[in-house]
Amino acid sequence: MEIIPVINCHDIETARERVAKAGEFAEWVHLDVSDARFTFNKSWGDYSKWPEVENKLKLEVHLMIEEPEKEIDGWLAAGANRIIVHLEALNEETFSEIKKKMDEKNAELMLAINPETPAENLRPYFGKVSEFQILAVYPGPSGQKFLPLMADKIRFLRSEMPNATIEVDGGINEETAKISKSAGADIATSSSYIFNNPEPKEAYETLKSI
Repeated sequence: MEIIPVINCHDIETARERVAKAGEFAEWVHLDVSDARFTFNKSWGDYSKWPEVENKLKLEVHLMIEEPEKEIDGWLAAGANRIIVHLEALNEETFSEIKKKMDEKNAELMLAINPETPAENLRPYFGKVSEFQILAVYPGPSGQKFLPLMADKIRFLRSEMPNATIEVDGGINEETAKISKSAGADIATSSSYIFNNPEPKEAYETLKSI
């Protein structure tokens, strides 16, 4: 299972520090962008400043925001390789608008759902998107506990979309990484488990070895 370190912070200085650390062992970095509207907290996520965060990592941007269609151009220009948008923040028109922009830039579009959203709600997008994220905590700050019922959503998606890429985000540690992989996840993201460890690289390698 692929492991992607998460950057969830309040300032660019912390982002720089953690991206630099992740660059010692990872290939991707996952940036959480929370707007205090879709979420109950706000995190740093200024696409105009991202180029100042010097790194060679591939960038996955998780837009936990209202009106994600307004941020897509900025993040694509900043170099995002993959952008994650939430089903709950979309309608048919905005999804089509975002998908068109992503395809034009040959960037990956991943569709996420919150814990309270049934996985069945993703059905209309099965033929349009091949990458999905199960958010295993409530959108917002890092350090939350993995919600066990989210494993059922991973299993549902794997059954319905055998060739899809499935990412699980939130509350990932050794135990929940095993649960997620067993359920069918291809990717797990981690913030607290990696960056709260005195040896982030060792924590990353532990998860990757599962």
